[in-house]
Amino acid sequence: MARLNDGRWSSRPEALVRWTGVGPARDRLNPRLLASSGGTPAENRSFRSRRFTGVVQAVTLIVCSMLCISAPASAQTDINDVHVVPRVVPNSKDAKNAKDAKDGAKPKNEDPDNLDDLKDLDGAIVPATTASNPAVAQPAVSAPPAVGAHVRPLKVDVDLVLVPVTITDPMNRLVTGLEKENFQLYEGNAQQQIRTFSSEDAPVSIGVIFDSSGSMASKMDRAKDAVIEFFKTANPQDEFFMITFSDEPEVVSDFTSSVDEIQNKLIYAVPRKRTALLDAIYMGVSKMREAKYPKKALLIISDGGDNHSRYTENEIKAMVKEADVMIYAVGIYDRYASAMEERLGPQLLSDITELSGGRAFTIDNPNDLADVATKIGIELRNQYVLGYRPDKVVRDGKWRKIKVKLLPPKGLPPLKVYARTGYYAPAE
Repeated sequence: MARLNDGRWSSRPEALVRWTGVGPARDRLNPRLLASSGGTPAENRSFRSRRFTGVVQAVTLIVCSMLCISAPASAQTDINDVHVVPRVVPNSKDAKNAKDAKDGAKPKNEDPDNLDDLKDLDGAIVPATTASNPAVAQPAVSAPPAVGAHVRPLKVDVDLVLVPVTITDPMNRLVTGLEKENFQLYEGNAQQQIRTFSSEDAPVSIGVIFDSSGSMASKMDRAKDAVIEFFKTANPQDEFFMITFSDEPEVVSDFTSSVDEIQNKLIYAVPRKRTALLDAIYMGVSKMREAKYPKKALLIISDGGDNHSRYTENEIKAMVKEADVMIYAVGIYDRYASAMEERLGPQLLSDITELSGGRAFTIDNPNDLADVATKIGIELRNQYVLGYRPDKVVRDGKWRKIKVKLLPPKGLPPLKVYARTGYYAPAE
């Protein structure tokens, strides 16, 4: 029951009885009910004061909430300036021991049967070696390598030997249009099956080795013209570099696809001093390690032998046999040369070019230089490439002798075959 204003009791619950007096109960009433109750002016002012205080508190609360929400947003930077640091994953075993030490427990003994105690080696998880579990061959549990972890590169052994071949007739003219059936290939005494055959014009990495020694003084202009004519046969995809040599070789132009750049460097070649031909060949073959095409060739333009190299003829021949580089040479010789190295020059270039599968051209008239250079450029782009896999692959690093035999179509004259004489087998 609820007590009424006049002291009487009512049978209705107290929550349903309208309070019109003063006292703490008024603070819980609806302000509209209080305004209509006809309270005293002092009571109304007190109510308005409390209502104003409540509004101020509410506004303050809202402002504080907005500041708290916007603070993290205002601290963010542009997405392009965010530096993401990779998360460092602690070793599970170390973390576990640290936790046990913190809790006062002793670390557990290493148990090879427990996966937590397995050791991770290069992405494969193998059991740790203990006295009770010696290291035996067990299947490793594959685990994906972590981001940034070192992964061994994949090795694939192909064992495919490629042999570039050039065919000429008795007039030294290039022979094209032959088919796979016109060739036989031997490694040692065993005939090999030709698995790949092509005669397409593939891009070439070419190095020009230009003689600028003092003996080239009367032939320098025509030698430069020969280089220009040679480059006229180039394809847009080909790349070139150039080495000039006198007392010592020098790379005057690095690999480039710009013929104009080579020609501009060639202008500054001045005949002087002695001839370090073998050193220049060594530098050219070494430079070919930077080539981007599998087909590589060197063009040597010189007038004689060597008289100022550190490397010997045998050292250069051994290097050429190991390198996958064809060497062509244009020799401008004086038939009345008195110096021994000049008389031996033609044979030197012939031996080196033959080892590589290329060939040497000897001319007496410097006016023929341009025609020969053009011929070499055309020949480089009209070769046959034979590919085979040896029947017996023995990785002993030894020399393997190669011989290409030709079965020409009927009606053709005797043809000449130019190809590599062999290769070194891989050592591992």
